[in-house]
Amino acid sequence: MCGRFAQSMTREDYLALLSEEAERDIPYVPEPIGRFNVAPGTKVLLLSERDEQLHLDPVIWGFAPGWWNKPPLINARSETAATSRMFKPLWLHGRAICFADGWFEWKREGIIKQPYFIRRADGQPIFMAAIGSTPFERGDEAEGFLIVTTAADKGLVDIHDRRPLVLSPEAAREWIRQNVVGRVVEEIVAKGTASADTFIWHAVTRAVGNTKNQGAELILPIKQEVL
Repeated sequence: MCGRFAQSMTREDYLALLSEEAERDIPYVPEPIGRFNVAPGTKVLLLSERDEQLHLDPVIWGFAPGWWNKPPLINARSETAATSRMFKPLWLHGRAICFADGWFEWKREGIIKQPYFIRRADGQPIFMAAIGSTPFERGDEAEGFLIVTTAADKGLVDIHDRRPLVLSPEAAREWIRQNVVGRVVEEIVAKGTASADTFIWHAVTRAVGNTKNQGAELILPIKQEVL
């Protein structure tokens, strides 16, 4: 699954890998986003396409339609989202990208749950497939978005059995095109998903468990405690 991630670089650090400036309707902001501990229930910058232009909107991470009487969901399984009652409309019309530096997972080790930060080995940003309730630009508290997950493989399964559906920059751009439908979407996922050997991970401070903590030290490696 994905329940926490970092989105700390500048907008341009992420966008430059996806598109030319002419394709965007996004103001230039030189300051880093600076969020090292993004949590569900907060507004997150989400990238989508409208009228053949890319837009960046602050959208609530979490999805709960009006008839849903449980806590908001934050993830959707790639294996079933395209056909499920709740997620099919979002898969068809609300595909987006949530960019990040990496994500956190917790693994029980002895009597503690040790958090790990997972990122690309080459240091590049990651582009997580997302689906949500449009229009994203409305900016209200209604519904929101979910991060799409897939089964973990190889070494990643040792940390958690699910992981975000991370797409290559090229696949991420295709994922959010409004004119892409049906089996083409499935092909984008099949061909454009980053493999497990794309990623590396390291143990980080348990301070990341408190959402009030937001400093850059949260993603730095630590020496693991032996209990």
